[in-house]
Amino acid sequence: MLTGRVAFGANNIFTVVVDGESYMCRLKGKILRQDERAYNPLAPGDVVDFETDLHTTGEGLIHRRKPRNNSLVRWNRKRRALQTVAANLDVLVVVTSAKNPPFRPRFIDRVLIAADEIPVVIALNKVDLKYDSSIKERMQIYRDMDYEVIETSVKTGEGIEQLKDRISSGLSAFFGQSGVGKSSLLNMLFPGVDVEVGEISRKYDRGRHVTKNARLYEYGENYFIDTPGIRQIELGIEDRDMLDRYFRDFVPFIDKCEFQPCTHLHEPGCAVQAAVESGLIHPDRYESYARIYYELESRVEYG
Repeated sequence: MLTGRVAFGANNIFTVVVDGESYMCRLKGKILRQDERAYNPLAPGDVVDFETDLHTTGEGLIHRRKPRNNSLVRWNRKRRALQTVAANLDVLVVVTSAKNPPFRPRFIDRVLIAADEIPVVIALNKVDLKYDSSIKERMQIYRDMDYEVIETSVKTGEGIEQLKDRISSGLSAFFGQSGVGKSSLLNMLFPGVDVEVGEISRKYDRGRHVTKNARLYEYGENYFIDTPGIRQIELGIEDRDMLDRYFRDFVPFIDKCEFQPCTHLHEPGCAVQAAVESGLIHPDRYESYARIYYELESRVEYG
């Protein structure tokens, strides 16, 4: 019996890596399908116990998954199930672009919720391009909430060494929308890996998908996970009334609302709405909250 990390999975066949060796493994029965709502029983970063096939070199049978320290989970709308993107992360790097494609803070807001207890670094990429000062203002809001922000540029090299130091140990994952430069960043951070780089659609000013599935790579003594670029992320939160607790800038106010619990959408005497009106909460952050709340509400109503 060996213990290794899941690197990749498709059609219930998983590549497991141990000390530079890869094994193609299947699941032993349905022992990992403990939650029928889960889309995938295993994800890159999972640690599993498996036995090798005595008759076929490089193949094996997975017996169990070790308990996860954490996981990045999204709602898979097509399958109507929770999908684990990556597990057991020491840091999640959320890559966004200052320009080309446009900066999308509401996407970041959603990833921060999905990450939950995972340490997060927000990498603002392509800072060599001229961009609006409102983006700097928005990034400062994340800093004020104690999120780590690193400004990067593949073209000039800005922030690359700082980001490299931040991910120099353990397991990191890179997550972002298509076209933000995630693959180019990875190629600078991990020379020789040669992650495929996509192009930007001039018509729609957004990236084209290159990475199709999340995949774990070994690099020296470290690991990193490259995830597919996506355009939007839906959240796997089941209780929409707990959504406000995921917004760090809301937390000082939510217990001061006149009505408890408060949705912060229409109730009189809402301290969160008052904080928005007084400038203590950025209106875009409140807009993110409202959109996510109604999205979760629709999921409950319509299934």
